Amino acid sequence: MLLTDIYQSLKKDLKQIEYRLAETIHTDEKELLHSSRHLLDAGGKRMRPLFVLLAGHFGEYRLSELEKVAVSLELIHMATLVHDDVIDDAETRRGRKTVKAEWDNQVAMYTGDFIFARALTEVAGISDPRVHQILAKALVFLVRGEIDQIHDLYQADQSLRRYLHRIKRKTALLMAISCQLGGVVSGAPESAVRALYQYGYSVGMAFQMTDDVLDLTGDEKVLGKPAGSDLLQGNVTLPVIHTLENGTPTEQQMIQRYLESRGTEGDLAEILKMVCQSEGIPYTLALSKRYLNRALAALEKLPNTHERESLRFIGEFIVTRSF
Repeated sequence: MLLTDIYQSLKKDLKQIEYRLAETIHTDEKELLHSSRHLLDAGGKRMRPLFVLLAGHFGEYRLSELEKVAVSLELIHMATLVHDDVIDDAETRRGRKTVKAEWDNQVAMYTGDFIFARALTEVAGISDPRVHQILAKALVFLVRGEIDQIHDLYQADQSLRRYLHRIKRKTALLMAISCQLGGVVSGAPESAVRALYQYGYSVGMAFQMTDDVLDLTGDEKVLGKPAGSDLLQGNVTLPVIHTLENGTPTEQQMIQRYLESRGTEGDLAEILKMVCQSEGIPYTLALSKRYLNRALAALEKLPNTHERESLRFIGEFIVTRSF
């Protein structure tokens, strides 16, 4: 099985979701339309819609309901990216200029707000109150995760526990509820809905850890942004945290000096090279694999179907991509 095979099997429905994404953010306000389309046109893997559709097969598969969830979650994800790029002062995203770089911070913030509002409008078409309760709770945690990241910028004294809480809120929860809500709106058994949530949460944790490693080791053309962007923007990820805790005194001092000066002192390129050669990379990848194993264990609670096999393959792909 290849990842392209999974997308191909859902090609028609994913195409419909892509159409609905564009339709949902359409507006007569030209500048807002162009800024909103900017990130959408850059593409993306559409992992959250893919999870929604695959999860929907464990109940009564109804695209008319599933697409509302899929479109809403993908738009929420997009809105957070637009806002993140303002906070991080990022210039590129998915290989092209960010909204804030193409326009300015004000346009970017209102664009993110608009996309977020359109996401809520889309999901409002679902009558099941559980959907709204799950989504609202997740959004509260998502915002808390964003605030946590702001508080943690350039902070050297971060623990593994703090890091895990942050990535759970910022990344894993949205993937978890993509799987969960796909099951809920399709009327899947409660046991299947719980298993889908557990799978999505664990895959989301593994995804972010792998992403944090790729930010340090990946190719800029593949990443769509400069390598080392996290540390450049003050985001202290697990490979760096591990090096701070277990590296040599020289390594620890180099990183602490960089962070305490908020990036104005120290050679970033040298620090990145040092972290890439440290035990922080294999440590992070090993923990990512542990979360993958939890995700695969959750899948064992689901019926043995083609969709379960697709979810298994996606999880394995996530932790091995570009390595």
